[in-house]
Amino acid sequence: MSDKPTALVVLAPGAEEMEAVISIDVLRRGGIDVTVAGVSGDEPVRCSRGVVITPDAALQNVGDDFDVLVLPGGAEGARQLAMSDAVGERLRKHEAAGKWVAAICAAPIALKSHGVFQGRRMTRHPSVRSMLEDWCEYSDHPLEADGKLITSRGPGTAFPFALRVVGALTSAERMAEVRAPMMFPVQVS
Repeated sequence: MSDKPTALVVLAPGAEEMEAVISIDVLRRGGIDVTVAGVSGDEPVRCSRGVVITPDAALQNVGDDFDVLVLPGGAEGARQLAMSDAVGERLRKHEAAGKWVAAICAAPIALKSHGVFQGRRMTRHPSVRSMLEDWCEYSDHPLEADGKLITSRGPGTAFPFALRVVGALTSAERMAEVRAPMMFPVQVS
């Protein structure tokens, strides 16, 4: 672990904005240096419910040295992640280097599309379950961690998902410190 952990949140058109914004916010509260990178460039990205988010940079213009790669879902956002060669290259590098990858909602379809984390235990939005049944060990849990892979089911699980990433990059104590003032009602393990 580095002194100041780093995260790359990859934002694609049609991303689920709650999953992106909650992840970015919670990670920053946890002391993680977050870079938001747009798959299509550094122009503002229209998310699934019409919220527009401006990335910090274009994906092709940021380096590879991040402790975690975070993939927000959303049906169209996940499809864009699954089709992006740049996302695939980063996913393969992260898996090979033993670095963290966190994918929420429909975003795990990008894992299969790019040939990473096969056979791992993961959860995802029920709408993409059939697309991944032959790729992973399915879990019905709202949050799942298997090795350096963290997955979660959708917008309603974005807080525990992001808190779990904070815990993975820092400590359980730091995760609890971040959770407490947000008044999040349940313990994340």
